[in-house]
Amino acid sequence: MRAGSDAMVRVAVATLWSTPDAVRPIDSRALGRTADIPSWVASMSAEQQVGDGVLSQLLLGERVRVDEVRPDGWVRVVALQQPGVRDERGYPGWISADQLGPAPADVDDTTLVVDATATDLRAAPRGPVLLANVMLGTRLTAAGGPVDDFLPVRVGDERLWVAAADVVHAGGEGGRPTAALDVASRLRGVPYVWGGLSAYGIDCSGLVHLSWRRFGVTLPRDAADQAAATRSVPLGSEQPGDLYFFARPGRRIHHVGMVTGGTGGGPRRMLHACYTQRRVVEEPLSSAREDTLIAAHRVVD
Repeated sequence: MRAGSDAMVRVAVATLWSTPDAVRPIDSRALGRTADIPSWVASMSAEQQVGDGVLSQLLLGERVRVDEVRPDGWVRVVALQQPGVRDERGYPGWISADQLGPAPADVDDTTLVVDATATDLRAAPRGPVLLANVMLGTRLTAAGGPVDDFLPVRVGDERLWVAAADVVHAGGEGGRPTAALDVASRLRGVPYVWGGLSAYGIDCSGLVHLSWRRFGVTLPRDAADQAAATRSVPLGSEQPGDLYFFARPGRRIHHVGMVTGGTGGGPRRMLHACYTQRRVVEEPLSSAREDTLIAAHRVVD
């Protein structure tokens, strides 16, 4: 691995950090080849889940551009599939080197996407689990026909097996707002984790990004950038699956939610990863939310 090359995430979920120094002792469970995101999230207090050291997370197979490799095992990268304004190439940050591997030169068009909230990759059909908790929206390259309700997939140089019921063929489904909302609705109750992008911990813009990613639609990672990348619709004309954006007077957008109701004149409702409740909820907009609601937007695929 060297600066200027591309690499690929080889764990189910890799965490992108603001700096290596931001990693706390409690974060050890999110590091290394054996990263265990469910136990990492469960081990943290509500306050620890909103520490500002985490910028985002990357899914298995996600490509990064390597900018710097340090001798201590940390790599400064740009997440190419998570657009943002900080870097025109993608979302920048630091990742543990042992969570990366070589990026394949060829791209196979026979691609599957995980549709289950999470799934496991196995050594053989019904065999031992080699990679647990592979996330919703993860792209996998098909590597043959089904055997005993399992499909072979290629992950780097390995041929692993995934339950056929947990994946669908990518493409051809369209990116309808209501479809993305249906995906997001499956994450109700998931803990709020700043920078999170998994079914075990997620933040407001991560919920939107991941829900649309399931359909191959690449939205920016942060809420303000998502507003810039989507089309404004007049308040009062929004439909389920559209996005609400929130900002205080004179300030940058700080929150996003997905419209669920109130489109017929009733109270506005949304599904969102709520910082104050520390989980994904569907609820009517409070008066405080109404006071900071600045726009409704629609994702145009």
